[in-house]
Order: sequence, then C-alpha cells, then structure tokens
Amino acid sequence: MAGNPRNGRPYRRLVDWLRAQRLPCWLCGRDIGYDLDPRHPLSFTLDHLEPVSKRPDLLLSRENARPAHRRCNSSRGNRTTQPKAAPQHASRRW
Repeated sequence: MAGNPRNGRPYRRLVDWLRAQRLPCWLCGRDIGYDLDPRHPLSFTLDHLEPVSKRPDLLLSRENARPAHRRCNSSRGNRTTQPKAAPQHASRRW
C-alpha cells in the first residue's frame, strides 16, 4: 500500500519552492504570514489551481501550485472557482 504522497520528498520540495517566493495569497491578494505557526488561519499553505481531488496527476505540478492563506484554502475547498476581484463600491458622489 502506498503512503500519502503529500508526506514525500517531492511534495516537500514543491512546498519549499513555493514558500521561498514569498508571494501573496492567490485567492484574496493579501500578504501571507510565512513565519506564523502553521495552524494560524493566515499562515502559508500550498493550494492547487485544479483541485487534487479532481486531478490527482497534478499534485506535484509547479504550474498548478499556488500560495494561499490556510483560511482561504480551507474555505475554497475543492471547487474550481477562480479568485474574485475585490468588489467595486459605487461612489455616491456625482
């Protein structure tokens, strides 16, 4: 029986590669607390553009890897929706 592929060296290399880039969250656009405790809601997690539950062959793909807050990643789940732009508020000044 094969182990969890997310515990292996290739996956850890992918996480380290993405973490080293210090990019903002691809879902909300805000900075990620790369030095926070991994359990913190605003800490770094590796998210996948195409969910691994639907495309397991893309687990180790750099093109599919995205940085995200733990909270943003969890709330997205395995949906394939793209991040939404910040809502534009109408001005009341005419």
